[in-house]
Amino acid sequence: MQERRGCVRWQVNRPAQVRLEGAPENAECTCKDVNFKGMQISLKQHLSVDKFIKMTIMFSESCCLEVEVWAVWSKKVMDTNLYGFYFAKIKDSDKERIYQFLRCSFPQELRKQCWQGLDRAKGGESMEYGMQDDKRIFSRFEVTLPLKFLELNFNQEGLAQTHDISAKGIGITTKEALVPHTPLEMWLNIPDNGQPLYTRGEVAWSYMDQPNVYRSGIELEKADLMGMSRVLRTI
Repeated sequence: MQERRGCVRWQVNRPAQVRLEGAPENAECTCKDVNFKGMQISLKQHLSVDKFIKMTIMFSESCCLEVEVWAVWSKKVMDTNLYGFYFAKIKDSDKERIYQFLRCSFPQELRKQCWQGLDRAKGGESMEYGMQDDKRIFSRFEVTLPLKFLELNFNQEGLAQTHDISAKGIGITTKEALVPHTPLEMWLNIPDNGQPLYTRGEVAWSYMDQPNVYRSGIELEKADLMGMSRVLRTI
């Protein structure tokens, strides 16, 4: 399977069942969206965020997954709780089950998005920028924080300001343009009386928003779940 499939979030919006580790029975839930790296589900049960949870999720009779997830975020929606989960542990065979479930349940939508991806690819750089929303596995949170970075290719330091952040990426604003695919070391100043949060990433895209103001998307080397927790506690 092409790795690109793992980047698209498929809108499911279907009833499902979930059984948490140690629970005596299944609980009703609704799967909002899913891909090979995570999912959003809503259920009435309250779960703690910023922790690992083992569960069995049943999308259909033929698609039953045993996974370990990290609860990245949650929010109350009417009388249910909506959660964003990152698959901390998932088997390749379960990824195949997800794809087969989507292929059988949403054949037209699956085909349409695959062709859309090919059409965007013909546009070169526009594909990278145009598909950025689909690549975000985690919910984005708008937050403004100062950030210091080091461009490793040029050994040049710079200052930036965040405009949104997730556990796998950071959106920043700078006065100078950043070159896509440039590796960065970054120090995020979080107002929690702790040390600056250190992380590494790569410039995924960059464009001029207005004169002397550039917006860039930074893809982190790995999902920084604990760092995300620090940021969310300050919002």
